[in-house]
Amino acid sequence: MKVNFKKLNENAKAPSYGSSFAAGADLCSAENEDTIIPAGKTVFVHTGIAMEIPEGYVGLVFARSGLACKKGLAPANKVGVIDSDYRGEIMVALHNHSSEDKIIEKGERIAQISLVPYLTAEYEETDTLSDTIRGEGGFGSTGRK
Repeated sequence: MKVNFKKLNENAKAPSYGSSFAAGADLCSAENEDTIIPAGKTVFVHTGIAMEIPEGYVGLVFARSGLACKKGLAPANKVGVIDSDYRGEIMVALHNHSSEDKIIEKGERIAQISLVPYLTAEYEETDTLSDTIRGEGGFGSTGRK
């Protein structure tokens, strides 16, 4: 699948896969300088790109495991959702979960995006729902004996 993208500034990098079987393409910081993310705070980091995500697909922006595990930096909203009709700049709200200020270097990989097909549901209100074995069992209710 080919996906058009547009560089919005000279620091922007094309999304790229780290290996031939990677599910997510890396997104990089397109800031003019290194970005400080204070402990416990969230900072919007510009990628400098806009995408033309195909209809029927959504761009899901996930944390990079190395950045999250080693630096404590991950998207504040856990998973960013980029709809196919959005044509603005993709930005990543990175939250610093650590107790120290962290630095994102200019051009550093900050997140990954996966393009995923989705279905649109037609929600219909009803007074009853079908019965299941689980029923109304909530958090932690499965797997108990």
